[in-house]
Amino acid sequence: MMHTPALIDPFARAITYLRVSVTDRCDFRCLYCMSENMTFLPKADLLTLEELDRLCSAFIGMGVEKLRITGGEPLVRKGIMTFFDAMSRHLASGALKELTLTTNGSQLGKFAADLAACGVRRVNVSLDTLDAKKFADITRWGRLSQVLDGIAAAQAAGMRVKINAVALKGFNEDEQFSLTDWCAREGHDLTWIEVMPMGDLGNENRLDQYWSLRALRARYAERYTLTDLTERSGGPARYVRLEQTGQKIGFITPLTHNFCESCNRVRLTCTGALYMCLGQEDMADLRAPLRASPDNSQLETAIRAAMAHKPKGHDFDYSRKAVTGQMTRHMSHTGG
Repeated sequence: MMHTPALIDPFARAITYLRVSVTDRCDFRCLYCMSENMTFLPKADLLTLEELDRLCSAFIGMGVEKLRITGGEPLVRKGIMTFFDAMSRHLASGALKELTLTTNGSQLGKFAADLAACGVRRVNVSLDTLDAKKFADITRWGRLSQVLDGIAAAQAAGMRVKINAVALKGFNEDEQFSLTDWCAREGHDLTWIEVMPMGDLGNENRLDQYWSLRALRARYAERYTLTDLTERSGGPARYVRLEQTGQKIGFITPLTHNFCESCNRVRLTCTGALYMCLGQEDMADLRAPLRASPDNSQLETAIRAAMAHKPKGHDFDYSRKAVTGQMTRHMSHTGG
């Protein structure tokens, strides 16, 4: 593959990580992510899998080394394994260092072996509770047993599993340690995420849901000796090791301690919109230059122009007893 100069934003941050939402559709309706009666994009508005291949390949040629596939739920997109198979050629060439995905786990039982064959070595699974009733309540449509079976299938296929849990006040506070113990037994890393002010709040008040990870970490410190780790996974998480168990716990804290100073990523939606920041509305349309010409010159020019508008950071804030910096688009549209 021809390589062009690396992508550098106005704050001298190299952009090496692309998150790609391949669909806005999902088979769950998690309370903090979607409304129950979502209006999804017309399928005709979505980029084809071939177009997504071309876009991702252009980014890889411009220095992106990590590609994370998201949604919605990425594995509900018809034919998605042809896309993973296509991306595996960049792993084989060495241009791409990691191909991975974030999933709700519902379809892992079906696709885990094929994903592993495409070079996926680890997967993030969103799982906020181990209580079947609470799981059904928070996902509206999900079944915990199906997700646990999917996680087991991923492990059997040789993939490492990281559990992503959204910290929700009054919902999973009482499961902090039981979820931690389960991850230790199963050999999973665990990352906690603060709930973000995205999407139409409707009846769900984000301020009421917000459980600060500063408070969650303090609870860990009462029970364990915490050692801060310098390692990074390429994303926004900061990690500690629980010395008594040796396990790694991550914290993604867009509210209590934003991670913008080291941001190395941009997000591409299934319609070709490039968001330079999850917490800003500014975006660039890549679908038009993609379709304007069979070569990538216009596309690459558009990508570089977009990088010039990458902001220093987001404006999420709950500190004044009100939600500010809120985004009107749902997380499922941008890709979590």
